[in-house]
Amino acid sequence: NITWHDAIVTAEDREKLLNQKGCVIWFTGLSGSGKSTLATAVEQVLHQQQHHTYVLDGDNVRHGLNKNLGFSPEDREENIRRIGEVAKLFADAGTIVMTAFISPYRADRDQARELIAEGRFVEVFVDCPLEVCEERDTKGLYKNAPRWRD
Repeated sequence: NITWHDAIVTAEDREKLLNQKGCVIWFTGLSGSGKSTLATAVEQVLHQQQHHTYVLDGDNVRHGLNKNLGFSPEDREENIRRIGEVAKLFADAGTIVMTAFISPYRADRDQARELIAEGRFVEVFVDCPLEVCEERDTKGLYKNAPRWRD
């Protein structure tokens, strides 16, 4: 038996205090495409402009909140579900939150999008060629992957 507890301080109150609207900028793309690099660069610029921001990075979140999840399709889905819920809380707090996750499944990203108020979810596909991601191979994932092409 759980019941939602309405807060006295509203999202609008928090946004007025911060002088900004909470939102989610969702970076998605291949491993090594530059999602985290772009998210942190955007955060730095926004911070310099006096905005309250936070980056939810895939690896960082798997060190804590999602450390019990693996990389099966079910665990990947749960990983993104949890991130969507956390991003929703940050946005409700008036924060501009950037997420950096591979998040390959449209259905999972759509589920996260549905949690956020209309017009406050921006999806950014970091379109980096596979060959460049393979060259970077920041986590050693590509060298261990089966080759599907010549």
